Amino acid sequence: MANKSLATRQKMRLRIEPSQQALKPRNPVAQAAMARAAGSHTPGTGAQRQAAKQALKKVKLEPEEE
Repeated sequence: MANKSLATRQKMRLRIEPSQQALKPRNPVAQAAMARAAGSHTPGTGAQRQAAKQALKKVKLEPEEE
């Protein structure tokens, strides 16, 4: 006999909360290494080259007077 307490298209599902899942322990050595790794403080060579090209396009060139 069917379960009459559920609606016709519902199915019973067992939900597992995230706290109940067996999570793998994190590697403390890897976390410390990631925290030490900082980003670069200067733009890369490609970004510098692109900025120089854009600056050249912005400068208005005038012919030399002779």
